[in-house]
Amino acid sequence: MHHDIDDLRRFYYQRALGRVVQRILRDRLMARWEPDSCHGMNVAGYGFAAPMLRPYLRHARRVTALMPGPQGVMAWPAGLPNHSVMCDETAWPIETGSLDRLVMLHGLETSDHPAALLAEAWRTLGPGGRMMVMVPNRSGLWAASDGTPFGFGRSYTTGQIQAQTRAAGFVGEWHGSAVYIPPSDRRFWLRSAQMWERTGARISRVLIAGVVLVELSKQVRGAVGPTARVHVPSPLDILDGVARPKPGGRLAASPVKRRGVDAGS
Repeated sequence: MHHDIDDLRRFYYQRALGRVVQRILRDRLMARWEPDSCHGMNVAGYGFAAPMLRPYLRHARRVTALMPGPQGVMAWPAGLPNHSVMCDETAWPIETGSLDRLVMLHGLETSDHPAALLAEAWRTLGPGGRMMVMVPNRSGLWAASDGTPFGFGRSYTTGQIQAQTRAAGFVGEWHGSAVYIPPSDRRFWLRSAQMWERTGARISRVLIAGVVLVELSKQVRGAVGPTARVHVPSPLDILDGVARPKPGGRLAASPVKRRGVDAGS
């Protein structure tokens, strides 16, 4: 089951609850990746990560919002040149190893081929590149509510998302949680959302968050084995070759004549 682009757009840009969630998740992302630190980098988002990417437009070399075909695509950002692209979930129009930062929101939990999707994310990230995955928390209220995008698709525990991404070759760097308010449009929860976020960060074992966040990196090991060995000639061999040069090629085949005497006689 895939999201519909119109439903996502209405939730994040028109609904008060969605705007609060957008601010919470974006603040958590920027706490890990400050926009200034991404100067000159290639930043991308997959799924419906566009609301998370706006702070990086001024600093990154290139920002791309990848949106899967079954979900649909919208022009983004409003009032600026378009940065959004509709793509196949397992074949992105991104050069291999060209991304420095990747955000995945509303992409993994609805994917028909999650392993292949993570493999595509691995392909496009460069060595040392980082990815932030945001998925519904299986233990939270948001995963059980059909009134928000987090009630669609698969939900995860922190251990499950870590195991799935580790199987894809990623290295876990950090994990956290966010959105501690219930999925309600009541003003009390909307106005006190930031307070609940600060409280939840301190007592996360008591308060159950709606979203699990996992930061991952792509680490590529250097080649090892016989094919990676470099042969360094011994200094004695080099000096020996200078003292006693070995004839070869055309010089060895041609006769050497002395004055008045044939070298072969």
